[in-house]
Amino acid sequence: MGESRRSHRSHQTPTEQQLAAVYDAFHAARAKTTLVARLYAEAMGDAYPHELEASSSCDWPLLGTTISRLRLQPGQRLVDLGCGTGGAGLWLARALSVHLVGIDISPTAITLATRRTPAFVPPGQASFRVATIEATGLPDERADGIVCIDALGFAPDRMGALREMRRVLRPGGRAVLTSGGRHANPAAPPWSRRAAAADLELESEEERPDEPAMWRRLYQLWTGHEADLRRDLGDQQAESMLTEARTHAPALGNRRSVTVTLRRPSIEDAASSATARQSRSGA
Repeated sequence: MGESRRSHRSHQTPTEQQLAAVYDAFHAARAKTTLVARLYAEAMGDAYPHELEASSSCDWPLLGTTISRLRLQPGQRLVDLGCGTGGAGLWLARALSVHLVGIDISPTAITLATRRTPAFVPPGQASFRVATIEATGLPDERADGIVCIDALGFAPDRMGALREMRRVLRPGGRAVLTSGGRHANPAAPPWSRRAAAADLELESEEERPDEPAMWRRLYQLWTGHEADLRRDLGDQQAESMLTEARTHAPALGNRRSVTVTLRRPSIEDAASSATARQSRSGA
């Protein structure tokens, strides 16, 4: 792993190397303690899927929505972009009997995800690789479905990430992702426009009304357990979490959280659209 990690980083840009180092430290610190997972569990209550140990907004309702929107069949391929330590993707791979490829910029996250794999699926059903969500290195049309939980907003090139999803998806395949923003924000283009710019179709955009309140509870817990966080994670990681809480908590009242389903048009869709255009031009 050490040699492959050095090889991968030699192909990263300085910005990507810096991001990878930040997330490596993040995952390494949290792997040493159960404290962070316990605080997420307390904030989510009975909506928290304990087996995942996710450091994200992934809860039972989101998993249910993801399954229903992906519409995958056994044996198909699922790609988890920004997979972190793999919990959500591995759970979905087991639940849907699909093959999983997890992508993350952090080599530490990939190592931890690989170690967790036997607890979820048999050998050969899941693999993980270090890459970015804008440049996965996967072949064209490799995925029948894509999931991207709380990761797109951290991508330096979000439109590039959407175009990569389109390239990796087979025609007719779907990507399910979470997105956060502000209510009535005129600067943010609607998802229909963003999807069209990446040659994708917006199939659904569903509100997650409970998500902002979950973050508010979590940030309060982080602040209330400052001493514990510093003891278990170290001052640097604890301070990063506390800064996030102080910075983001005041804006939660205006936060809008959604689950977005994007679909790559199928060959039949393209043919139908071409026929419709010809019909209109003839008329």
